[in-house]
Amino acid sequence: MPSESQNSEYYQALVQRDSQYEGVFYAGIKTTGIFCRPTCPARKPKEQNCEFFAKVQDALLAGYRPCKRCQPMSQPNAASPAILTLIESVEKEPERRWSDADFRALGIDASTVRRQFKKRFGMTFVAYARARRMGLALKKIRDGSRVIDTQLDSGYDSGSGFRDAFAKIMGSAPQNKDATLLKAHWLDSPLGPILTVADEEGLILSEFTDRRGLEREIEKLRSRLKAAIVPGTNLILESIEAELAAYFAGELTEFKTPLKMIGSEFQKAVWKSLQRIPFGETRSYAKQAEAIGNPKAVRAVARANGMNQIAIVIPCHRVIGSDGSLTGYAGGLPRKQWLLEHESRVSGKPIQMELT
Repeated sequence: MPSESQNSEYYQALVQRDSQYEGVFYAGIKTTGIFCRPTCPARKPKEQNCEFFAKVQDALLAGYRPCKRCQPMSQPNAASPAILTLIESVEKEPERRWSDADFRALGIDASTVRRQFKKRFGMTFVAYARARRMGLALKKIRDGSRVIDTQLDSGYDSGSGFRDAFAKIMGSAPQNKDATLLKAHWLDSPLGPILTVADEEGLILSEFTDRRGLEREIEKLRSRLKAAIVPGTNLILESIEAELAAYFAGELTEFKTPLKMIGSEFQKAVWKSLQRIPFGETRSYAKQAEAIGNPKAVRAVARANGMNQIAIVIPCHRVIGSDGSLTGYAGGLPRKQWLLEHESRVSGKPIQMELT
């Protein structure tokens, strides 16, 4: 059971609906007999009427039943059946120009799906479908198709309309066959949705979708690589989705998916040193600075860790304070502690700090 201080911390997270605690705890409500996830929208009970559990099984064994509103038995903020239906429909007919009548035909409320898509993807469904369509259009152009043929295949009768839509999404004219195309894929995890971005060569980004400043991070990436980022998947994204699922299930301790690190030579050296920290172990920033042969660069190492764009796979969560305390983590300290405890449990190694 959580300590008294943790109980107070968890209650505040429950009141504030803090998504950084998703998967970290579940709240049992004594007055109703239900248990909820941290972000449950229901009216909040008094603190004395709550008890907290680390796992769904613990709440069930204590006699609580799952809340029907926040559905704690499912992955946090998982894609709803409506979202999955629409994504599948886009893949079947990527050239379709969607209208409210199309939603009604599928038995889906248009306003509801707009809110759900905005929350999960940061864009409306219409924007998602358009971006997917333009990504396929660029691929056809790069493969040698004529622009006019691609325009018509994409559902545009007007050449100017196609060019404007293409440039808005891709950041370039349709004739540019050398434009870089990155695929973005959202996947679910016990700690909340994760956005992954990759080209055909390697994984470029893996971040929790509620990370502060994620939109600016993606825009900087797009600008730096002069690339368009569109919904879709490829072999790299399929690989990391399978590996992350195995990681969270306690079945994987080392990632094999190719990575494409975007940063300075110093940053890359720091990130590679993170990959050398064994699963289930931790290091201090000072030890990490020593590992790259620059023991005085402790602060620079800490900054480079904070700029890591490939969470979990490049394990910056394995670096903690020299006194054994947790330090900053872009995904939130509750997630960092969960990851360390998960790796300790899977590896059988107690969480220990190699003091400097």
